[in-house]
Amino acid sequence: MKIDVKNLIEQAKKVRENAYAPYSKFKVGAAILAESGNVYTGVNVENVSFGLTVCAERNAIFNAVANGEKKFKAIAVVIDSGDDLAIPCGACRQVIYEFGKDIDVIMANASGKYEINKISELLPKAFSF
Repeated sequence: MKIDVKNLIEQAKKVRENAYAPYSKFKVGAAILAESGNVYTGVNVENVSFGLTVCAERNAIFNAVANGEKKFKAIAVVIDSGDDLAIPCGACRQVIYEFGKDIDVIMANASGKYEINKISELLPKAFSF
């Protein structure tokens, strides 16, 4: 299955508008492509108790898992922050890695700039059993 990078970025960019970020004003959108061909999205959801905030990447993955998916090809993450790219935090990297070391991570911004790395490149020596 060929990955339509532009479409995945566009879906993450679109859903990003639904993010709940009243404290940081830093909205993030994510779209994950399952091996089935289905795409699931997620956004960051903040909480006044900041440790309870959940990132867009994890929300997209949890959405997919709730719909019966457990095998993924790629995940796109989009921010709107100048030239910066949406680079997943450590917790999100570990959760992505849980579902496969060969998943493509498409780190993008709303302007269309992006970079692709395998999750194993972003999280070398990941924790696993």
